[in-house]
Amino acid sequence: MEYNVHTLPNGIRILHVPSASAISHACIIVNTGSRDEPENKAGLAHFIEHLIFKRTKKRSTNQILNRLESVGADLNAYTTKEYTCVHASFLNPYLDRTLELFNDIIFHSTFPEEEMDKEKSVILDEIASYLDQPEEAINDDFEDMLFAGNPLGNNILGTTDSVQNFTREDVINFRKDNYRTNEIVIAVLGNYTLNSVVSKGTKHFAGVEENTPSRERVKPKVLKQSSTTIYKPITQAHCILGTQAYSTYQQEKVALMLLNNYFGGNGMSSVLNLQIREKYGIAYTIESNFSPLSDTGTFSIYFGTDKEKQNKALSLIFKEIKKLKEKPLNELQLQKVKNKFIGQIALGEENRIGLIISMAKSLIDHNKIDSLETVFEKINRVTTTQMINVANEVLDIEKLNIFTFSPIEE
Repeated sequence: MEYNVHTLPNGIRILHVPSASAISHACIIVNTGSRDEPENKAGLAHFIEHLIFKRTKKRSTNQILNRLESVGADLNAYTTKEYTCVHASFLNPYLDRTLELFNDIIFHSTFPEEEMDKEKSVILDEIASYLDQPEEAINDDFEDMLFAGNPLGNNILGTTDSVQNFTREDVINFRKDNYRTNEIVIAVLGNYTLNSVVSKGTKHFAGVEENTPSRERVKPKVLKQSSTTIYKPITQAHCILGTQAYSTYQQEKVALMLLNNYFGGNGMSSVLNLQIREKYGIAYTIESNFSPLSDTGTFSIYFGTDKEKQNKALSLIFKEIKKLKEKPLNELQLQKVKNKFIGQIALGEENRIGLIISMAKSLIDHNKIDSLETVFEKINRVTTTQMINVANEVLDIEKLNIFTFSPIEE
């Protein structure tokens, strides 16, 4: 896909992706997330993502929320381990309005104490709600175990104690230390010329003061294999198996992405779904996931089932892992796996807001954006030998960590 990048003197990059649609999509991504939080400040990046919608120097909360909604646009935001993202979808005439609002909430939020107190209550409710969903909460507890001693293990929402103790000084210092202008991308996908996007981007962001403090992310240690069970007042057992995996910069990433998609990724035809759910009817949900980060990654397999079926499910998963490592796919089977993955990626391009966010992240991570053709070429270059090597390295049963939420025994 065609794209252009313009870098402002303060380091902020403007990404322009032309599109003939009447609907435009834009985002501003900051390369900072929960892994960058100071000790005992878990949840601070997410807290700031909430607060930027509460008040700026010239707008109240209602004015912020109505600025785009009043013209039928959609505005939202999210925080991950490594990113903070604000995004919007809107009719083409409202690009200037959107970029101006991005600038206002990211760089001119005032973080009043009364708004902080209200938002703490909102996030504490969010934490409580999240903990009531074991299929969601288990992933965070698993990563806490996998990245023990490293901020990557922090729950993005934080804890009750950490959220209650946030101060305005914490918020201001975190933004100053981590909203680095050379790690910010404003991306626009829409029916505009490059000159128009650059002109509006320059108008709203060239005046932002350059901010490039040094930052060093601590790579997590690889810990010994462990198995943990936590008993909860739940009706089903929930289990995750997993380990640290490849980073976004490692060549083996592509082979693991392909392997993950085949083994337990998107779609009902994955190996795990066909063997565990369809053949034996053991688990309603069973899936695998590979999430690369800047210096590590995670590979995990999740399932939920009745407690008495848990050991059977684990046994079947180990059996499929063994087959994956010992019985290579033939060329025809491998090509079918590739075709499925390539088709899913191509269909994903239809999610335009997801596409522009993905392109902005790629620009931050790699300082370039691969075309679909290049992505497909990388996938098609994966060999059966590479698949086996990746399976043997990542899916070493002796190294897989197991984390379980189990119903309390009566």
